[in-house]
Amino acid sequence: MAVRGNLEDSENRHETAGPEKLKQVGRSYPLHDAEAKATGRIRYTGDMSLQGMLCARILFSPLPHARIRRIDAAGALALPGVYGVFTHENTPDVLYNSQVWYAGQEALKDERLFPDTVRYIGDRVAAVVAANEQTAAKALGLIKVDYEELPAVFEAEQALRTDVPVPALAPWASPFFSKEISVGHVDECFEAPDAVVIEDRVETPKIHHAALEPHVCVAYPDHNGKITVLTPCQILYSVRLVVATVLGLPFNKVRVLKTPMGGSFGGKQEVTLEPLAAFFALATGRPVKIQLTRHESIISTRTRTKTIGYVRTAWDKAGNLLARDLKTVIDTGAYTSNGAIIGMAMGKKAFRLYRIPNQRYRTESVHTNTPVAGAARGYGSPQIHAITEINIDHAARRLGIDPVKLRLRNLVRPGDLDAGGGPPLGQAQIIACVAEGAKAFGWAQRRDAPHGTGRFRRGAGMACATHSNGYFGGFQDFTTMTLRMLEDGSMILNSGIQDLGCGTVTSMKQIIAEVMAISPDRIEAPEGDTETSPYDVGSQASRVTHVAGACALHTAGKLKEKLCREAAKLLECAPDEVILQSERIRSAAHPEKDCSYGEMVSLIQEKNRTEIIITETFQAQDNPGSYGADFVEVEVDTWTGLVRVVEVLAVHDVGRAINPGFVRGQIYGGVQMGIGYALTEDIAVDPVSGRAKGDRFSRYHLVNMPDMPPVRVILIEKGGDLGPFGAKSIGEIATCPTAPAVVNAVNQALGTNLETLPLTPERILRALACQ
Repeated sequence: MAVRGNLEDSENRHETAGPEKLKQVGRSYPLHDAEAKATGRIRYTGDMSLQGMLCARILFSPLPHARIRRIDAAGALALPGVYGVFTHENTPDVLYNSQVWYAGQEALKDERLFPDTVRYIGDRVAAVVAANEQTAAKALGLIKVDYEELPAVFEAEQALRTDVPVPALAPWASPFFSKEISVGHVDECFEAPDAVVIEDRVETPKIHHAALEPHVCVAYPDHNGKITVLTPCQILYSVRLVVATVLGLPFNKVRVLKTPMGGSFGGKQEVTLEPLAAFFALATGRPVKIQLTRHESIISTRTRTKTIGYVRTAWDKAGNLLARDLKTVIDTGAYTSNGAIIGMAMGKKAFRLYRIPNQRYRTESVHTNTPVAGAARGYGSPQIHAITEINIDHAARRLGIDPVKLRLRNLVRPGDLDAGGGPPLGQAQIIACVAEGAKAFGWAQRRDAPHGTGRFRRGAGMACATHSNGYFGGFQDFTTMTLRMLEDGSMILNSGIQDLGCGTVTSMKQIIAEVMAISPDRIEAPEGDTETSPYDVGSQASRVTHVAGACALHTAGKLKEKLCREAAKLLECAPDEVILQSERIRSAAHPEKDCSYGEMVSLIQEKNRTEIIITETFQAQDNPGSYGADFVEVEVDTWTGLVRVVEVLAVHDVGRAINPGFVRGQIYGGVQMGIGYALTEDIAVDPVSGRAKGDRFSRYHLVNMPDMPPVRVILIEKGGDLGPFGAKSIGEIATCPTAPAVVNAVNQALGTNLETLPLTPERILRALACQ
């Protein structure tokens, strides 16, 4: 990530000082595995080679919708080194949903290992398991498939038409999910004679997560019928649930271990390769690895939903937002995945950013014969904020009010309730984000600067966003941890945490170290293993720091109580007289009775016959909003339609930064993804053939190092919520305000009202030609 010479600026932190003086929390420790990654010593899943391991390759559908009449695998099976060819004819026909994360969760089940009717280009037709990758690839080319082509639908709104045959999409008619949330008297506000009504249709694209590590999985069986799955996943227990369901195994016969991850951004949140690898390993009795190419990852795993948003807002002339009417059409692709949840996730964010007394949100999710959509960084927030923030800037132009002033008039305040019925917003510091950001960015001067009338034109834009801190108020959200102090004073945290490369392991260590007066380096925190780790909901929903971190805090507090209680017996004092400091323990009344943690733990085991260990289950108790505002300056080349982002200022309300370096790192990466979302990234399914145009990096355009602008970061740290030391999430919201801020800056520079993302040169030139 290119962040050019601006680390001093990015250190800006605005805190409300608390009574405690923290020593470990608030420091920028490196990732726990940073050195291993930098030196190449870490073993990613793709690096693993087990004795006797086989390689699996998948044959993907070349057609968007077709019934498989016949598969001839004789040629492939005759090839030396081939251990099996698998199709819908010799694999389980169990239907599942790839996004369920707990047993009993309601979801439409429409996916199986291999279907008899393929629904998109990239659907699974067959797989070869062979001695090596070369043999498997050669065998794929020997499989002959006879298809009966069927009608296909590639556009979400086309799927809603009554003349489209249902079999072209799925067993359910479209929309397969619809919902409405409404408060106040929306229609009356739009009918008011003095209301200024602003309408927009905003469209966001399907995008690829673009993690450096493509999708990969290893599975191996043992002699007792147990299958072990090694996977860089986000939700261990989701993998166990789906694999056990598909294979018909009890949960205790499926073991899932989280391996080091080379990036996910939601792309590895859902279960894709794991049940395949597990089945192949059981069928062959050998370890099996599946590793996709970049092209295969793009077309066959998951994308962000393509979303069409219709938004109407009613304003008075002073700039008060009277009412908003929102409708989203969600393109979930060929299989349901999270299509029944993502639209609601978008809608809930719409009620948590502005004070809108009258609002209606409607959503419809449809199937199309396109790559499957699923979890992606922000889980609906990038889409809904693009829709609403572009509309608010449009309103500012129509009303003749500065966009910052218009937002400040209508944004939520700390302590506000969620008008949509969700949990209270907590210490919502979005006004501080906007006010301090505008000042630091020099908003007034940049906004009033001449745009230029020649080839290059400059503009400034901004946007706001909110995101969640877990599932409280919607789904179950709890986690269990066991913390143990060993005989040398070092510690082990046993939990189900899964580090996505963002610093979860180190953050948990810092929280515990703060409570226990110990160095984080003295704490070991292995990642999750379903056979030995306590249950955790997973690294999703921006819950890890706020909820799992709170569990670490509570568990450490309980361990400290036990250590003091047991030490007091030996020090002959009251527990509240025991002092822990710099990994030593003593009595306040008798400071000469001083020993190391290790010495005390050994004495406790010898004399008190007990162990310093605690297991704690923590249930989330709040779900405040995380908030952010991005300020952007752009330069547009009116001859070519190319946009250069000149500078970005990102201001985020994080409550408390456990590790400021990690927080800034998340924001830099989020800004990079947001710029790509606004300007270049689009899988772009061809409306005639159904083939993805951006199906490899040579055709899918990421924002690379030379294109990155200077990025400044300001952290607002006012605490007050129930996360550890007041901490809130940053990983997902970091990317949410960037794209609409860029679009708003381009529209300000050109005097346009561009509403379809990404703003490709063709779209920009077309808009200029229409002026």
